[in-house]
Amino acid sequence: MSFSLDPAVLVLEDGTRHPGRAYGARGTTLGEVVFATGMTGYQETLTDPSYAGQIVLQTAPHIGNTGMNSEDVESRRIWVSGYIVRDPSRVVSNWRAEQSLDDALIADGIVGISGIDTRAITRVLRSAGSMRGGIFSGEAATMDAGEQLRIVREAPQMAGQNLSAQVSVDAAEITPATGERLGTLAVLDLGIKQATVNSLAAHGFDVHVLPQSATIDDIRAIDAVAVFYSNGPGDPAASDGHVALLREVLDDGLPFFGICFGNQLLGRALGFGTYKLPFGHRGINQPVLDKQTGRVEITAHNHGFAVDAPLEGAVDSPNGYGRVEVSHIGLNDNVVEGLRALDIPAFSVQYHPEAAAGPHDAGYLFARFHDLVRTTLENKK
Repeated sequence: MSFSLDPAVLVLEDGTRHPGRAYGARGTTLGEVVFATGMTGYQETLTDPSYAGQIVLQTAPHIGNTGMNSEDVESRRIWVSGYIVRDPSRVVSNWRAEQSLDDALIADGIVGISGIDTRAITRVLRSAGSMRGGIFSGEAATMDAGEQLRIVREAPQMAGQNLSAQVSVDAAEITPATGERLGTLAVLDLGIKQATVNSLAAHGFDVHVLPQSATIDDIRAIDAVAVFYSNGPGDPAASDGHVALLREVLDDGLPFFGICFGNQLLGRALGFGTYKLPFGHRGINQPVLDKQTGRVEITAHNHGFAVDAPLEGAVDSPNGYGRVEVSHIGLNDNVVEGLRALDIPAFSVQYHPEAAAGPHDAGYLFARFHDLVRTTLENKK
């Protein structure tokens, strides 16, 4: 790949400017600037739909060494609104690579910036919280600084945004079970990753990935034995329709498993609130305590919102679904990282157990879901 000397600038809503070099496509892009701490897995990060609407800063300094390939993508395209790296690799050094990261960014129209002090920006975001920003390159880099700042400050906040329709499939997609078949699983696609679909299929489910606009009648029509809500971008408080659907699922007695955004929506369906974290959890090294086993897991996260629920003891669901307990707790900041309903077959976690990229400590959760569905089916006989 060629080494760009074209100018670019990152402008944050607090007025700070960070000049660098153009990376990827040229132009203007806006979004919430967040940082991801993974040392590896940039391809999985870029193709994770949960990052829609966000400009992602990689804290690892050297990005792009292994290029991009068609096997490790987690969805149909790159979803980040923009990309910030310190030192992009000038060459691709991996036998599996099919193109450079720079070329992939250009192909999907992703405006990026390189050659800036990502450590300094991360420190700002950790202190002040995630904030709106814009990357300006090409002709946009020469725009008046005041005009660039005005554009950034007029961009929408992440709070209040419903982005599910942007990332969801338009029509149902089916992946047959690869393990011993248990039944049909209805998956509401709020921004699902392919590794999650593969994990569910490996545990005996015919995985029907449904559009985010699916109704309870759509779920009943496929004779689903259980329902799964995926990860995804946006504010859970702006997804009342998905919460209402989930309440119908719970009322039908269907087993439920949700991850990331799905955890927040289960919390709201049960009657708890959600709130925005200062700078969120994004990376593949987040320690979480499983209260049921006492084990500490290193897990993969990507979320800027969290559930507001009591950390200790069982409490009654405000919406009448029986007792609920917080099942997992983040050890860095005591954020709710999982919920477990004690009187109905439903649970969720705030992180990504499929771990693409990331550690595999939480892979047992798919087996836990399989066992929950099997037990529920046996009890109905």
